[in-house]
Amino acid sequence: MSLAVRDDRLAELMDDPDCDPDALRATLRRFGTINRLVSGWGVVYRTRLRPRLAALGRPAHVLDIGSGGGDLVARLAAAARRDGLEVTWTGIDPDPRAHEVATARGPIAGASFRRADAATLVAEGRTYDAVLSNHVLHHLGDGLGDFVEESCALSRGIVLHSDIARSRLGYGLYAVGITPFERGTFLRTDGLRSIRRSYTRAELTAALEGSSPGAWTVQTPVPFRLVAVGRGRA
Repeated sequence: MSLAVRDDRLAELMDDPDCDPDALRATLRRFGTINRLVSGWGVVYRTRLRPRLAALGRPAHVLDIGSGGGDLVARLAAAARRDGLEVTWTGIDPDPRAHEVATARGPIAGASFRRADAATLVAEGRTYDAVLSNHVLHHLGDGLGDFVEESCALSRGIVLHSDIARSRLGYGLYAVGITPFERGTFLRTDGLRSIRRSYTRAELTAALEGSSPGAWTVQTPVPFRLVAVGRGRA
């Protein structure tokens, strides 16, 4: 195994429509804990998202594309409420299994979930004050260009796509650190495969430049993470 190049041929267990449904539900539910520990969204929210929502001076609407089990929407909605911001949150995911887990969370003030993809919302003429995603980019192959274009078409403001930064050190630390959380889930296998599928900062910069020249900057908000920052065109 080499981490020198991105291995986009690897398939994650949870992407198999016939995977163990109990393990999938457990994985999606436990993402909330793992994302809170490693995703860096606390930093991204404080430095990138919150200032733009506050500057609007009015209620905002934020879209999370590929929202999975809904943990990021729940976390950011709680943070915005604590900060006194009036925000409506929409999470979309085309996978019915993810949608089931998200809606089973129970009511989240100001938030809703929908089984849909970004292309559907573009076709409906929807627009949002900010559009974001977490752990989506590394799943995409040739669809990266269409995905980022759709996200920009849906946003009137900032676009934030957060994902893993591939590195040997990150791979090793995750392999050890995930042990207490992996029981009954796909977190170990899929997490390590996700790292192998993920981009380095240079690779993601080049990929985005190839699809949308000059439209994106790729930053490292915390170790082992990337965030692609763009501007909406809605």
